Amino acid sequence: MPPKKTIKLTIGTHRGQRVILIGFDHSELINAKVSEFGGARWIPEQGNWYIPEEQFDLHSFFDVFKGETFIDYSGLKPHSPVPKMEEEIPTRDYSYRCLTELPKGYLEKLEQKRYSLNTIRSYCAYFKDFLFYFPRRPLEKITTEEVNAYLHELVKYRSISASQQNQRINAIKFYYEKVKEEERRVYSIDRPRKTHTLPSVLSKQEIQQIIKACSNLKHRCILSLIYSAGLRRSELINLKITDIHSKRGLLRIEGAKGKKDRCSLLSAFLLGELRKYYKQYRPETWLFEGPVAGTRYSPVSIAKILDKAGVLAGIGRRVTPHMLRHSFATHLPGQGTDLRYIQELLGDNSSKTTGIYTHVSRRHIEGIKNPLDDIFYDSP
Repeated sequence: MPPKKTIKLTIGTHRGQRVILIGFDHSELINAKVSEFGGARWIPEQGNWYIPEEQFDLHSFFDVFKGETFIDYSGLKPHSPVPKMEEEIPTRDYSYRCLTELPKGYLEKLEQKRYSLNTIRSYCAYFKDFLFYFPRRPLEKITTEEVNAYLHELVKYRSISASQQNQRINAIKFYYEKVKEEERRVYSIDRPRKTHTLPSVLSKQEIQQIIKACSNLKHRCILSLIYSAGLRRSELINLKITDIHSKRGLLRIEGAKGKKDRCSLLSAFLLGELRKYYKQYRPETWLFEGPVAGTRYSPVSIAKILDKAGVLAGIGRRVTPHMLRHSFATHLPGQGTDLRYIQELLGDNSSKTTGIYTHVSRRHIEGIKNPLDDIFYDSP
């Protein structure tokens, strides 16, 4: 029996941020699993993976690789040296999370309610921070005023982002309102207002240049599908072969953001490309599989192939997968598509307009012209 592969975890810094570096000898299987772990990102110049320290949970990491690898986490101990930077950047030690136990029922309730894996990890990490802040205090005796003071300290002295502030509030509320089934709690500290910025988009000509710059058929199909169906990266990598409904010209997206299923457009031009792709690659389960048969394609790889295609196409600015989704939503109105239908295709229904958007029939969706077809069928 071959010896187990070793994953070495160490503390380091990347772009001024304290991170957990993940090192291992070449292994397609480990690489695929690490790429799917919440928060994992790739450092091309160093050729290894990292996870921001505040998002890292050692117990979850052990669960993912249990029985398959040996995990050396000696580098996470407090005495481990951290590379010095030109400017001293305040860091925070989150090692206590590994030793902090969640109250009974917290994790179970999250799983019962089918929260996403990333949300579960965030809630558990943030609630452990809450427990650590109130050592040896019974949770039922922590007052609303004390919780408000804790949240205010995070905002004032830790400079946490608006998104993280909301998640920390939700992690606390989840315990009292869902696990303990107490009355709804309202904290006096104002929730941060979401910042609204205009999304970066690409022109149809730039989309065409990017897709033509992909010499690899698989890569070309991936980028084309993200754009032509307005997909998120997570939705793309979770697509199965059976989600392609070629006769109806529709793509089915199951369990998208918010645990909602929806349908989107399937380009007639892309359908021809996908048929050639299937004959060449013969995927087994997922529409786009990683190097190891049966594994999902890596979201990091999607970003890398798009970045390379953008450079080859001479775009002149950084191109991200979400820009393809934004571009899809921007190009449809120019073709006269009703905004209600675009909302349905993107799966971005607002809570204020759910009643309007969720009842748009698929009959209307089938009549919308795909912007990818508009690009390639109308171009030389």
